[in-house]
Amino acid sequence: MPWGTLLADGETVERYRAQVLQRGPDDCWWWLGAITDTGHGSFRAGSHTTQTSRVVPAHLFGYRLAHGADALAGGLVVRHRCDHGACQNPGHWLPGTRGDNNRDAAARRRLAGHALTDVRGAAGRARAVQAAIAAADPERLDEAIAAALAAGNPSGAYQDSIF
Repeated sequence: MPWGTLLADGETVERYRAQVLQRGPDDCWWWLGAITDTGHGSFRAGSHTTQTSRVVPAHLFGYRLAHGADALAGGLVVRHRCDHGACQNPGHWLPGTRGDNNRDAAARRRLAGHALTDVRGAAGRARAVQAAIAAADPERLDEAIAAALAAGNPSGAYQDSIF
């Protein structure tokens, strides 16, 4: 994958940033574009005109945008400390192995009110947050997001973060 070329394309970077609802430094920054069945953002980087067009996971594009094209050398993956695959906040990401990522999920999937306990699954949760953002009064955006997150948890409560 030509990450350096994709990251150097100003139009691609602008399109990526336009799909991110950037909030406070500790909040999740929600992906507003396409969502995969795993709840991650999907992004068409590059251009058909220059034959650089590639569909990539949004968080991989964002991670490399924040840390450099070669940031995930050696087969590392991006782990979401917040456990929201659609989150684009660089402060919520850290590199690790697939084993690290699996251990993270195993340790947190039984925590009451946690993102991994959402009965809608990761994609359902991400799409519910997107719908809440689209329908929300801008003055009540945080409340709308919180309600969308809480709606998928059996207890009706949502634990925003564990880190």
